[in-house]
Amino acid sequence: MEPRDIFDNLSPLDHRYWNANREVFDALSARLSEKAQVRWQARVEGALLETHLELRGRSDPELSRAIARAAEGIDPAEVAAEEEKTRHNIRALVNVLQRRLPTDLAPLVHLGATSVDILDTARALSIRAAVREVLLPLLARVELELCRFAVDEAETPQVGRTHGQHAVPLTFGFAMAEYASRLGKCILRADELAGALVGKLAGAVGSYNALSMSYPDPEAVERKFLARLDLVPSEHATQLAEPEPMLRLLLELNCAFGVIANLADDLRNLQRTEIGEVRESFGEAQVGSSTMPQKRNPWNSEHVKSLWKAFCPRVQTFFMDQISEHQRDLTNSASERFVVEYLAGLAAAANRMLSVLRGLVVDRERMAQNLALTGGAVLAEPAYILLAEAGLPDAHERLRRITLAAEREGLSLAEAIAREPEAEAAVTTRLSALGLPPATQFFADPAAYRGRAAEKARAIGEKYRALVARFTTS
Repeated sequence: MEPRDIFDNLSPLDHRYWNANREVFDALSARLSEKAQVRWQARVEGALLETHLELRGRSDPELSRAIARAAEGIDPAEVAAEEEKTRHNIRALVNVLQRRLPTDLAPLVHLGATSVDILDTARALSIRAAVREVLLPLLARVELELCRFAVDEAETPQVGRTHGQHAVPLTFGFAMAEYASRLGKCILRADELAGALVGKLAGAVGSYNALSMSYPDPEAVERKFLARLDLVPSEHATQLAEPEPMLRLLLELNCAFGVIANLADDLRNLQRTEIGEVRESFGEAQVGSSTMPQKRNPWNSEHVKSLWKAFCPRVQTFFMDQISEHQRDLTNSASERFVVEYLAGLAAAANRMLSVLRGLVVDRERMAQNLALTGGAVLAEPAYILLAEAGLPDAHERLRRITLAAEREGLSLAEAIAREPEAEAAVTTRLSALGLPPATQFFADPAAYRGRAAEKARAIGEKYRALVARFTTS
């Protein structure tokens, strides 16, 4: 086959994003490409042939080696050439395999199987390998960076935001622990679901008609065959394996994709000029704008969000592939092929996010400035609670009026409270009862009002660091 200039390719995955993700894309290609699919299918056919030989008392190390050589050495180009004649991919594969094996084995190749027995079983193997050997280790590296921020920045004060407005203080480690918790659960669940993928050897409509011509217990044959591939049978199959195990795995991966996109959005917004609490690394020769030399855009975080926009809608197709008419139609034959693109898109986003996190700079001074920006108004919540605990029935309304006056007159919250003797006395009494500093000191230090943010950040970071470390070891 003639070498092809990557810039002649149609899909951005095959030129722009392959160039930026060579290692991870090459790893996915080794498991998901057309060449890889043909070899997975040959491996499945080989396992079926070995099962037939075992059941007929013909197990032999030399025959096993011959089967392995035939399956592993299959040439996808030869299969494609054969398909030009057969117009059927699995029959083409079978014909090529039969030519590569001893003639007395040829009748047993594909015996009792229908095409989708091979296709669905091979697909389960390939997706499981791609998820467990490529995607989960990559996502785990992202997760470990999140855990690092959760622990290392557990004490770093930051203002919390709801609706884009300053809310109450927390810590940057706590903010990052949110994503460590969410992504960590996705990783663990995706691993479980990858292990729950199923295969089949149930024949043309799933009722074992063909195998029943050769064996009294065809379901036992199916179990034995799939055990060679470390799979279990679909509990009920038509010509297709049950679609839900694959669907659930893809949906969980999409949850992980969404977590990464949400993180990218938060990091992008924290890099706004008027916020400026974090920044992506920026190369010495890097350009942020073709006309504005001063620009340092959060383009990597934006890129992650953009990839999510491109690939998240494909989930609709995953659901549509759940439906097949009667025992099978071909309406999923094209759409299922594009699952590999979705996995590549997720990998590209995760790889870019890993780069963002490894180079992310935290501006703790700017976080402290933003926290103090509203003159302590972020402590209106504890002031209200202190008044309520002191027995004032209109505590919330009183604090609302105090904060409005503070904003209108340019006062700090402490100064505004001090203008109302009853409120100040009640707050002071409650602070003293709690062993907290006096009002002037308490309201001057918003960073101290952070609840369990630091403790929870460390706990989550340490928990998921331990849970996902196994995914990054080879």
